Amino acid sequence: MQRNFYKSHPWHGIQIGEDMPKIVTAFIEIVPTDTVKYEIDKETGYLKIDRPQKFSNIVPALYGFVPQTYCGENTAEFAREKSGKIIEKGDGDPLDILVLSERTITHGDIICQAIPIGGIRMIDKGEADDKIIAVLKGDSMYGNWKDMTDCPKPIIDRLVHYFLTYKNIPGEEMVAVDIDAVYGAAEAHEVILKSREDYRNLVG
Repeated sequence: MQRNFYKSHPWHGIQIGEDMPKIVTAFIEIVPTDTVKYEIDKETGYLKIDRPQKFSNIVPALYGFVPQTYCGENTAEFAREKSGKIIEKGDGDPLDILVLSERTITHGDIICQAIPIGGIRMIDKGEADDKIIAVLKGDSMYGNWKDMTDCPKPIIDRLVHYFLTYKNIPGEEMVAVDIDAVYGAAEAHEVILKSREDYRNLVG
């Protein structure tokens, strides 16, 4: 009997899912109760401390990335096509995802099955940095949502506000982040597929 005695690298060793892009695996790095921002260390696959959350802006949903994706040229080209704006490149990270869940999930470093319902086209310093919005599969409150049209405007506003302000520190110069659009499930699926192409090009 052969066994895997080593933890899979969350970015490379976890499968995105057979039913992608309609259902994807999400690796969750941080949750709304975290007072420290964690992110994956690309070399080791372990969570590392990025920075303490110094102010009151907290992540509004489970936040992580989609394994075996990468925001590279295909992702950037799709964002250029949709936005009509100058976008130099993808941000060079796995595709970000926020997962809405009714239940409080107390820690990250977990995987879950998520249903993409849309996304936020964010451009950060000329780089494509899309945020996929998804619902937790089987969730009793959000699990039946299929598209951003099912999502109440106050929730969308909260998600957008977080990304408009999460890098700003009171007393310092504001960080300009461009939220170009909030899009639906069909476009989210395209972004996921483009990021899959970029990942294949990255790893060979």
